[in-house]
Amino acid sequence: MRYLIFSDIHGNLEALEAVLENTSRKKIDYYIFLGDLVGYGASPNEVLKKMTALKHLIMVRGNHDKAVCGLDSIQTFNPIAAAAIQWTRKTLLKKYMSLLSSLAKGPLVIHKNITICHGSPFDEDYYIFGEFDAVEAFGYFDTPLCFFGHTHFPFIYMEKDQTVEGTFIQENPFEIKLEKGARYLINPGSVGQPRDRNPRAAYAIYDSEQRRIKFYRVEYNLKESQKKILAASLPSALAERLGLGI
Repeated sequence: MRYLIFSDIHGNLEALEAVLENTSRKKIDYYIFLGDLVGYGASPNEVLKKMTALKHLIMVRGNHDKAVCGLDSIQTFNPIAAAAIQWTRKTLLKKYMSLLSSLAKGPLVIHKNITICHGSPFDEDYYIFGEFDAVEAFGYFDTPLCFFGHTHFPFIYMEKDQTVEGTFIQENPFEIKLEKGARYLINPGSVGQPRDRNPRAAYAIYDSEQRRIKFYRVEYNLKESQKKILAASLPSALAERLGLGI
């Protein structure tokens, strides 16, 4: 099976379209989305329309998804993120608001050997930043693989022989062969809101037969995304940070 692993679109239609176009000839069997369909970007309805048209799609919710549909408070969000959430609440169609409300809470085990979550397997809102966090996370899932999002950084944590090692992914593309006897925590990076100073949309493909995971970055119509944010009177900082990848 070939899985498209992607996360954190955040209402950025242009970035999502670029990823789907880039993968259209890669024979994807399942689409695995790790949360945060909305928030920040100006195209939440268009993103959800595009996502719900995908076949064999499995999703878990993100913290912005929860906040937009009222399952979580905006009190913990910074003023810019909170403003985007309030705008999205007013803009999102009722049917898509219901969809956000129905999204599964992570962690979720799929196909018996893959765990997916937004933040971490022990707390869907927790940020895994570094080996210390990863060590704790490995204690909360039993599958060989766990895919997570939330940090917007493409990263691999490998646990083998009671040792955890982290690798920040900077090459494009970058491929790893999964080692026997090892377990992995893997973040594909963010589609619509990268924060690793690389503005290109990020995603990964997992080939379960070849036991390989390949990370990709792809250019998208960044200026159009920025233009829509400003036209919607969302905070200008949301447009600026897209160009900086922060």
